Amino acid sequence: MSRFTPAELQAARDRLVPDVVADGLKVLFCGINPGLMTAATGHHFARPGNRFWPVLHLSGFTPRLMKPSEQRELLAYGLGITNVVARATARADELSALEYREGGRILTAKVERLRPTWLAVVGVTAYRTAFEDRGAAVGPQERSIGSTRVWVLPNPSGLNAHWTAATMAEEFARLRKAAEGQRTGTVTGDPSP
Repeated sequence: MSRFTPAELQAARDRLVPDVVADGLKVLFCGINPGLMTAATGHHFARPGNRFWPVLHLSGFTPRLMKPSEQRELLAYGLGITNVVARATARADELSALEYREGGRILTAKVERLRPTWLAVVGVTAYRTAFEDRGAAVGPQERSIGSTRVWVLPNPSGLNAHWTAATMAEEFARLRKAAEGQRTGTVTGDPSP
């Protein structure tokens, strides 16, 4: 991965990073918003220490550990990536509640257009704010967007010390099993790990 100076990272502030999406995905993963490393590289979850890519592999979504620069290959597995809020910041706490709610409205319209089987929001606080659902917890949600089911996953940021890569991978694997089962029609409820 390229090294960036602090000035180069700051120059990436407020940049937009293109989604990795297609119609009818199995799972559309939704980050909170791009970090500065993601904005500088143009690759989602690019910050060293972010556990998204390792957890995606450990949970069985991908057959090998992928690099952020290989993000377009996710489409071949029926996976995609977007964000609740499009603009890049150094930290998620730089976003306002209004930005989250507007992001939730934009995300809803995107999901209605793309029709993934599952929308997986990585970050329970972001989900609660964007969808004004204070009681939401990690796991499948009652909410659906059209025919798209919603699952909240733990935030893979290295700052989220409450979850290890192993426990995150277990939760991601629960979603993977539900998505695979729903595609074949064998799972209709909340799958156990």
